[in-house]
Amino acid sequence: MFLVSATYLYAAEPIELKADMPITEGASLSLEDCIEIALKRSPAIKDMRYNWQRAKHNVSIAKSAYFPTISAGAGYGQGYNSSRRMMHSTRTLPSVDARLKEMIWNFGKTNANIRMEKFYKIAAEHDFNQEVINTIFNVKVKYYAVLAAKAHVEVEKANVQINERGYQRTKAYFDEGIRSKIDVVNAEVYLSDSKITLVQAENDYQNAIIALNNAMYVASAPEYTIKNTDTFNFQYDYLPVDLIKMTKYSDISNLPDAVYNAQSVPAQDKKERLKDYVFVRYPYSFEESLKFAYENRYDLKSLEATKNAMEQALLYTKREYYPELSASVGYGFIKNKTMDNNSFDIAVDLTSSLNPMQTKHKIDNAKIQVEMVENDIRELKQNMYFDVERAYIDMISLEKQIPLNEVKVRQTLENLELADGRYEVGLGDYIEVQDAKVNYNNAQNTYIRTIFNYNVSRATIEKEISLEEIKVKLEENNNDRNSK
Repeated sequence: MFLVSATYLYAAEPIELKADMPITEGASLSLEDCIEIALKRSPAIKDMRYNWQRAKHNVSIAKSAYFPTISAGAGYGQGYNSSRRMMHSTRTLPSVDARLKEMIWNFGKTNANIRMEKFYKIAAEHDFNQEVINTIFNVKVKYYAVLAAKAHVEVEKANVQINERGYQRTKAYFDEGIRSKIDVVNAEVYLSDSKITLVQAENDYQNAIIALNNAMYVASAPEYTIKNTDTFNFQYDYLPVDLIKMTKYSDISNLPDAVYNAQSVPAQDKKERLKDYVFVRYPYSFEESLKFAYENRYDLKSLEATKNAMEQALLYTKREYYPELSASVGYGFIKNKTMDNNSFDIAVDLTSSLNPMQTKHKIDNAKIQVEMVENDIRELKQNMYFDVERAYIDMISLEKQIPLNEVKVRQTLENLELADGRYEVGLGDYIEVQDAKVNYNNAQNTYIRTIFNYNVSRATIEKEISLEEIKVKLEENNNDRNSK
């Protein structure tokens, strides 16, 4: 199979894929692993490779105009003599002829054609690289979506656990006559809702895995897990804890261990679900990012190469007004009854075949094509400016939101602990506790969404400026072909 080597932003060393990389049962895949699989399997990348190979052969076809043209033929004929009285056959005429013709000079038309095909080949290579960039971006977005879905599942698992403990405690208080039946019913409702939300979160996770498989072009993949990235690095401390059976107590002013261990946020479960997030800021300014875009964007380079090709096509068309100088050498042989006839000739020809009106319109059309691609370049550069600006602003805004949302998670957790403590000593009601639970859960999910949106925005700007240096082998060697 073909070799794929890619260097990713902030990666220490290039990653090389030498063979097929199937996903095994229980595998733990990194972002780089998923990108490699996608690069290996992408039909779009294969199509771009075929386009480049075709452009490469077109260059060779254009160069072949400098090689001589060989023509040969053989025939058989019958000769006739005629007189006043009759016409009769005099001889048979078997014949053989061969000719070698070489173009000497056509006033630069062939050179212009060769340069045009070379520029189209360059454009095809840039199109290939742009498709690689697009594939990597697609995998990144789907990969981050799986990480976000995984984090949501962990949060909802913890939420179910909290509501289960809350229900057990409220029911125990009701059995003691301390709380009303409505608190128990509310606790049951919130517990049921949390379980439904968990099922939905798990379904979202499975759909995110399916989307990632699709981005990698892997069908019927076995179960696997994915690793955190440098910019999406939550640590999960989800620890299932058996529910503690409540003991009946009439006095709760002094909380016994059993009751304390059954509160919404017990001591052994105060580990945060989302912790130790390492925030890595984007290292470039907007001006630097825009400069990278103008220097690195493969679609811009492709258009510029296409413009150069169009200019050479225009030059080729203008030179159709000029004649072509060529030389030829030929040999002929004819055999008849009386004698054999051999002939040999050398010629230098200056020929021209021209429709002036047609050529004029072809030149006008070629000029329009050059102007069209120049307009496409101007439009792309303008769009690049706004795309980079939009992506950069979104990313910076999310960079500012991340620490604020992190603080909000801690604040809502503290508020939940306070509300829970007030409820235990009879100073607060169940609605206050439940509102605090909902706020804490929502704050965690908002924090996750912010991290996800930040990673997508960061991947977007990296795509917009083609910051990643991607090296994928265009040509396949013999071993690659034989292994297919």
